[in-house]
Amino acid sequence: MIYDIIGDIHGQVDKLLGLLDKLGYRHDGSSHIAPPNHKAIFVGDFIDRGDAQLETLGIVFDMIDNHQALGIMGNHEYNAIGYATTDDQGKRIYNPTPRQHETHQVFLEAVGEGSALHQHWLNRFFELPLWLELDGCLIIHACPDAKAMTNLMLCLHDNRLSPNDFKDLPKITHQNILKILTGVQAHLPDGVFIKDGLGHLRQDVRVKWWKDDLNQPIVKLSAASNCDLSTLPNDLVCPIDFTLGTDKPVIIGHYWLTGDPAPLSDQVICTDYSAGKDGYLTTYQFDTDNPRLSAENFVQFYG
Repeated sequence: MIYDIIGDIHGQVDKLLGLLDKLGYRHDGSSHIAPPNHKAIFVGDFIDRGDAQLETLGIVFDMIDNHQALGIMGNHEYNAIGYATTDDQGKRIYNPTPRQHETHQVFLEAVGEGSALHQHWLNRFFELPLWLELDGCLIIHACPDAKAMTNLMLCLHDNRLSPNDFKDLPKITHQNILKILTGVQAHLPDGVFIKDGLGHLRQDVRVKWWKDDLNQPIVKLSAASNCDLSTLPNDLVCPIDFTLGTDKPVIIGHYWLTGDPAPLSDQVICTDYSAGKDGYLTTYQFDTDNPRLSAENFVQFYG
């Protein structure tokens, strides 16, 4: 079996259609049909940014409903649920920054905030597991942290969140969800900050957890490509709370990579090459009969 593992789409339907065509998927009137011995796997982040939110969701979930694909939840689907859910004090579970709100507004305008269509898609997002363990590989949006995944299994149902329990989940559960959906962060010492792309000060730095040696200076481990790291001492090392939760190959999205696609390590592949901006929609073709990770197994479409 070959899994065509497709990265973050973010409403870029033309790139999605072009990639599916390039991979040999054909529409039969109901859904795109996979070539023999293939199945599509979507790594989440279907929504926000692009101008074809509903069209993208329709293609993805038609394929899931017709057993041509599987999909997992990305942080943008999780955030959509959290934005629409309030706790007992009337506070949103997810409170976006102005920049994040602007990004999510594209989805809200497409569905009509508070409408039946909005609720329909939130219900569909709840159907997405937080990760998939398939024959020979683990697929998760951002980070297979062992402790977070173990703790989450206590409250998940087939790796899925329950809409009935969501608003009552404790804070630590949401922290574990964010860790697997957004990645590992190192906390900087008091008085040390970096600036994000908008000039805001941050004291947490997203790191490349897939590196063999995490006891390196943060400037070498940083995965925060849009941040100014010039304020960091070159020799600053911070403790990083991460343990890899599997010995299988891991396929992720999320990280807005650029350049020629290649494995991040002997065990990790990223399929997000910035399709949501001006990059390529990317798939990694994982062959269960030949699981060794190789740059030759990437397929990309730009349009």
